[in-house]
Amino acid sequence: MKEFISTPNAPQPIGPYSQAVLAEGKFMFISGQIPLSVDGAIVGDDIRTQTRQVILNIKSILESVGATLENVVKTTVLLTDISHFPAMNEVYNEFFGESRPARATYQVVRLPKDALIEIEAIAVL
Repeated sequence: MKEFISTPNAPQPIGPYSQAVLAEGKFMFISGQIPLSVDGAIVGDDIRTQTRQVILNIKSILESVGATLENVVKTTVLLTDISHFPAMNEVYNEFFGESRPARATYQVVRLPKDALIEIEAIAVL
């Protein structure tokens, strides 16, 4: 059984997908988030600002079902420039700190709306 999750406190999808899907009432799969505000505009032009916005979007989606970033067990980070890795890591650590979800990070050629970063997450509720 799956439930589609949507909150007005995070940007709406820009394609045919859900903000998140809750499976079996326990596993939450959060779609890749780029640094969009709720009105759909890209936030910031530097990796720190964009990383912060992406994680805030993930946080809002989690909060819509009563969860927090502590519930995240795995993330995948996509960067358009791997040299942004140290700066992204600093901001990422501000939010995830000791919860330390498993993570993979990749450099990609391009992201939607020319964002510098995209993060998807899996959480267990």
